[in-house]
Amino acid sequence: MTDTVQPASARSLVQLKIYNFFVYGSIAVLFAFFPFYFMKAGLSRMEIGMLMAGGPFVSIIANPMWGYLSDRFQNLRRVIVILLLGNLLAVQAVFHTTSFGVIYLVMIVFFFFQTPLFSQSNSLILNTIEGTRYKFGTFRLWGSLGWALLAVAVGPVIERTGIDRLWIIYSVMLLITLAFTIGLPRGQVAEVPTKFDGRGYGKVFINPHFTIFVLLGVLISVPNSMNSTFVSIYISDLGGSETLIGWSAFFSAIFEIPVFLLFDRFLKKKTNTMVACLAAVSLLFALRWLLMAVAAGPWQIIWIQVLHCITFGGYYYVGTSLTAHLIPSEYRATGQAAFALTWGGISGILAGFIGGWMFQNLGPAPMYTISAVVSLLGAAGFVWLWRMIRKAEARTSGTHSAAV
Repeated sequence: MTDTVQPASARSLVQLKIYNFFVYGSIAVLFAFFPFYFMKAGLSRMEIGMLMAGGPFVSIIANPMWGYLSDRFQNLRRVIVILLLGNLLAVQAVFHTTSFGVIYLVMIVFFFFQTPLFSQSNSLILNTIEGTRYKFGTFRLWGSLGWALLAVAVGPVIERTGIDRLWIIYSVMLLITLAFTIGLPRGQVAEVPTKFDGRGYGKVFINPHFTIFVLLGVLISVPNSMNSTFVSIYISDLGGSETLIGWSAFFSAIFEIPVFLLFDRFLKKKTNTMVACLAAVSLLFALRWLLMAVAAGPWQIIWIQVLHCITFGGYYYVGTSLTAHLIPSEYRATGQAAFALTWGGISGILAGFIGGWMFQNLGPAPMYTISAVVSLLGAAGFVWLWRMIRKAEARTSGTHSAAV
């Protein structure tokens, strides 16, 4: 059966951009200051790492589940509204609880609604622009803009009002985000199976190139998750203020905008080309962690954060595009959820526990040095995958020529 989908209106496309601005900006504000908030609340580095790892553990279930529901009902907008409402309610309990055990349990509920937001938002963009002249980066750059501007704007406010007022700022921003979900496209695809078959979930991983890509992504994303968890504490330990933490988030995102526009224009949607890009980005990740290992002051860290735009921005864009390229459109939300697991699920668990132990017992410099080595291993894996794809394409080309 074929469902006829009306093209998204110009107004709904504008709202999609504004929605991305606020949803990414809201999460940026929260996660830029979350570890700092927990540190001020008296938690140790290890406890903070455990908190940040517990939620991603739940995302291993949450991402595939919400991805399946989105594909099953073909209404991404409804799923996103549910995620935002659950996020808003759960975070109230996080900020009004003092017991570590209770905070841990509430964080699990919070991450159940928070971690799928980005993958489902990406699927909404991709499904909305399917078959149109619009590019993914044109919409996703609004998320980077929100991440940069709102984080740097909130830093001085938190420094003046106190970190304990973070929950008020975040709640207001989530309510604004919810307001802009009204009128968003539904995000369904034009052609869907007559009956969505749950067993079709296996089609996401039937492609060996996608499976290897997801596994290699864990190597690249664990160091990135460790940095995201502890960079605000690292800045504070070196004498930085809340305002500087906001500037760190600003510089980590603002230059993602030209990165996305360049990829929109020049990235060839060929499997081997995208895998080669991931290998190059992985090498830049290794350089970034080496620089973090030798940083001696808060401003040095902030300038190094500029590399986040190229490293994470490049990996995020190419990884999202590669997932859409390898996975059938009717299972796209599920595929994006699987990709998100490498960043918000498995990597978050490893980064929280291992990173928390290393930061507390070894210090930041050894943690970042080990991160550089792990990123180099990931880069080598992508080079191997690239060669595998080249050989497979050569065999296919040879077989086709022989048949002709």
